[in-house]
Amino acid sequence: MSRKIWVIIYYVFGQYFPSRYSQTSLGCRLRRFLCGRIFKHAGKMIDIRHRVRFGDGSRLSIGDYSGIGDDSIIVNNADVTIGNHVMMASQLLILTNTHNYDRRDIPMRLQGAVSEPVTLEDDIWIGSRVIILPGITIGTGAIVAAGAVVTKDVPPYAIVGGVPAKVIKYRE
Repeated sequence: MSRKIWVIIYYVFGQYFPSRYSQTSLGCRLRRFLCGRIFKHAGKMIDIRHRVRFGDGSRLSIGDYSGIGDDSIIVNNADVTIGNHVMMASQLLILTNTHNYDRRDIPMRLQGAVSEPVTLEDDIWIGSRVIILPGITIGTGAIVAAGAVVTKDVPPYAIVGGVPAKVIKYRE
């Protein structure tokens, strides 16, 4: 079957199966199966929770043992690459596009948009309601506190939080 059919099945049925905190639950297994046919790359034992939205998924790659929390949204007009062992809590928002605003002689809505990829390296923990803006890379081993707005790259093993997110400390 084509990717479009799998996307339709996911959005009509798959996203609504309840999540249980077990990767062997029916809902988790069904979403893993569907996303394996939708995403650009889907690793082993991925965990896509209840009501995750990701457009058509054709530019989304997710590594082994990584998960996306309930009610998360990934707007992937550019590539989104998620590494291995990445934990993402509920209501995450990853954006890959933004409006141009350089000119003042024409309205911003008429200036078009630009898309930039987002990369989440390996072994990352992202808290609930985090917003990640276009063009961001979050380094290996980083932790992003709940509610943070990530506007700049996060160095490896950094713990960041706040609006905008700033380095609080580094993991020992």
